[in-house]
Amino acid sequence: MKRRNFIRLSTVAGVGISLPMSGLLNACSSHPEHSLEFKNLISGLLKDWSDGMLKVQINNPSNLEVHGALGCPSCSHIHGRCMDAVYPFLYMADKTGDEKYVEGAKLVMLWAENNVSQDNGSWTVIKNPKSWKGITIFGAIALAEALHYHGHVLDEVTRTAWTKRLEKAGQYIYDTFTIDFTNINYPGTAVYGLDLVGEVVKRDDFKAKSKELAQQVKAYFTPNEGLLFGECKKSSNKLSEKGLHGVDLGYNVEETLNSLVMYALKKNDKELLEILTKSLNSHLEFMLPDGGWDNSWGNRMYKWTYWGSRTCDGSQPAFGMMAHINPAFGTAAVKNTELLQRCTADGLIHGGPGFIEAGIPPCVHHTFTHAKPLAALLDHWDHLPEINSNNNLPRTIADGVKHFKDLDVYLFARGNWRGTVSAYDAEYHYKNDYRQASGGALGVLYHNKVGLLCAASMAEYALVEKNNQQVQPNKDICLTPRIETFKDEIWYTNLFDLPATVTSKDENGTIELLADVKLKNVDREEVTETASDFDITYKCSADKIQISVSTEQDITEPTAFVLPIISPNNEVVTNVSDTEITIQKPEGLVTIKANVPLKIKDIEGSRTFNMVPGVEAIPFEIFFEKDVNELLISIAVS
Repeated sequence: MKRRNFIRLSTVAGVGISLPMSGLLNACSSHPEHSLEFKNLISGLLKDWSDGMLKVQINNPSNLEVHGALGCPSCSHIHGRCMDAVYPFLYMADKTGDEKYVEGAKLVMLWAENNVSQDNGSWTVIKNPKSWKGITIFGAIALAEALHYHGHVLDEVTRTAWTKRLEKAGQYIYDTFTIDFTNINYPGTAVYGLDLVGEVVKRDDFKAKSKELAQQVKAYFTPNEGLLFGECKKSSNKLSEKGLHGVDLGYNVEETLNSLVMYALKKNDKELLEILTKSLNSHLEFMLPDGGWDNSWGNRMYKWTYWGSRTCDGSQPAFGMMAHINPAFGTAAVKNTELLQRCTADGLIHGGPGFIEAGIPPCVHHTFTHAKPLAALLDHWDHLPEINSNNNLPRTIADGVKHFKDLDVYLFARGNWRGTVSAYDAEYHYKNDYRQASGGALGVLYHNKVGLLCAASMAEYALVEKNNQQVQPNKDICLTPRIETFKDEIWYTNLFDLPATVTSKDENGTIELLADVKLKNVDREEVTETASDFDITYKCSADKIQISVSTEQDITEPTAFVLPIISPNNEVVTNVSDTEITIQKPEGLVTIKANVPLKIKDIEGSRTFNMVPGVEAIPFEIFFEKDVNELLISIAVS
């Protein structure tokens, strides 16, 4: 496999589903100025991130437990996957000729061999040899890409040693991975990984296993929208009570789909390419106009960072390499990269758009994983289709309401408003781990003029993966808009009402979504002796959002609708009256009104911060008053 033959022109032309062959050839053989702008963006960002990682790399030869590792500004432990940085480091070494990047690559590999390398060829996620070893696939891909494209910058002894180590990792993956042994992102990524490793170390059996997994993965796409499913351990084929599969947008777009696209293009697997085209189009519906990913509903959204997922690689390869099929895929790659750049400071990616202003330190994991896909795009640049931001994303031009049957999630759009309402009930592996937006909740509210206004968090922040999440820096206040009450100090909310139903209509210029919900605790038990059955009505017109919350039952316990509004701490908040508040944003004024007083939850200061999806917010709460069984709230932007 020659360096510049990885994505062949003949292969790209062969998958031209909607574009003429001449258009495909032209797209892949020349790069107009706007494509070069994207190349300059990712080249500059990759250098910034690589230098940022070198700044935090530990150089302490007297202590082999840390020597060579990437220190983390936010976490008290070293991330076992930091050897993934070997690929971007070697890319930078090759392109710049600067020996510091070669040294950086050697050091991360040295640390891995001294601390997380196992006799069976695997690497572990932390130093404990009993910890999770599935992450070997990611390290193997990074090392294989580094050796394949840039191994010539290494001395012969190092290159030979690394190639032997790669084969051991490939053997572990070959022996261990099946299509359903764990979450689909592992065997799905191995589709590309085993083929690549087999190419580098000349093992046809690895490539044969890759082909087998590629055939099996075709069954892991939902029946209606073609969303990749299986983010739920060995229960990947188990359906929820509503008959829905486990789907996580973040893992899909930032990890698994990359692997499948790169494999399918390389092998000219036309059946898989057709499946992937449909799937990418469906996933793209959830990209917001600023390049953020709406994973408010995803069943692993505990890693949601607005730009993607905390420990995944980034969505650029899958969408960039398929831009000849749908030019909006290229726009997605550009917009998301621009968002990553806005979330970068001091050479490291911060875990959301609110981190920098809130003074929350970044986790280095985001950077060493997201640097890899940028290096991959640059290594394949000469044969990429045209990639630019000149084409509209689906959600940029959307109007109306769309129901995703495979998720029971609704997207709505009218004028400048964009929103998501979720009744998705597919749970992840852990007991009581259903913490994403559900129960008819508003997962996202976005306005084209002022940006993100509402975004769901976990119902209760928990370190589901303690080695891969940052500790919540302050009191945990859920950011998902919701109804809530406390009875005997137990929290009841519609967020735990998995059977909740949502219906919609679009008439006379107004979209209306009606959620029929019940208030339940984390054990899914309905509250008693006070109102438990509520309707939440979301009305969207061109000029405002209206939320109505009502019940026909007697309310005997303090009950409120909580509406956290995303707002960095430098925005001015004005109390116009006890029922009206304004927030001055850089591009417009947000006005919130209610038919009863607007209050702010009891917190230190006026804002809270939540790791999911990494933003600051003002948590307003609107209480039902005596003889008032309906709350009316409106949000407008001027």
